[in-house]
Amino acid sequence: MLVAVIDYNSGNLASAARGLVLAAEQRGISVDVRITADPDVVARADRIVLPGQGAFADCAAGLAAVDGLEQAMFARVDAGAPFLGICVGMQLMAERGLEHGVTPGFGWVQGEIRPLPATNLRMPHMGWNELLFEPGSHPLLDGLLPGDHAYFVHSYALAGGDPGQIIATTDYGGPVVAMVAHGNRAGTQFHAEKSQQVGLQILGNFLEWTP
Repeated sequence: MLVAVIDYNSGNLASAARGLVLAAEQRGISVDVRITADPDVVARADRIVLPGQGAFADCAAGLAAVDGLEQAMFARVDAGAPFLGICVGMQLMAERGLEHGVTPGFGWVQGEIRPLPATNLRMPHMGWNELLFEPGSHPLLDGLLPGDHAYFVHSYALAGGDPGQIIATTDYGGPVVAMVAHGNRAGTQFHAEKSQQVGLQILGNFLEWTP
């Protein structure tokens, strides 16, 4: 199984790749995890992971700046390859982002990326927080229990989303979208690769996911 971790100078690539390799080892899955900016590799990938950290606009610009990369990713995902966006990688799945101006997203899930509305709380939302979801509601959540904790670092989040595309939330001064999924496209607002066994469970589920 070829897993492409998209490299567009967003950072956090090595830890995402290590997390995927460890998750595969725990499941006994043979994987070739490649950090790549090569459109030809992306076009052949069985699964695609898009990490991201920083500002929405910067990440969108960084991805678009690599010749042919975004187009190859879109084509492969449109053809059915499972996709996982992590942190800003998930945010880019939305219709647009409002960080540093208005920036179009992929439009894969409904809603836009807005500042967290939490008042009188430290920003960014950083640290461990619980995941809230209906058990059995999505294969990416298999093996987890409501209340399991994941590691978040963000000041912006999805707002105006379609409830049918939101598979997990957390609470930070109110409900915050933690995971989305629509067809073969999914994303985690938290850093799955930094969420210890909970994150490895999700990454392993992604490697076995057949949308």
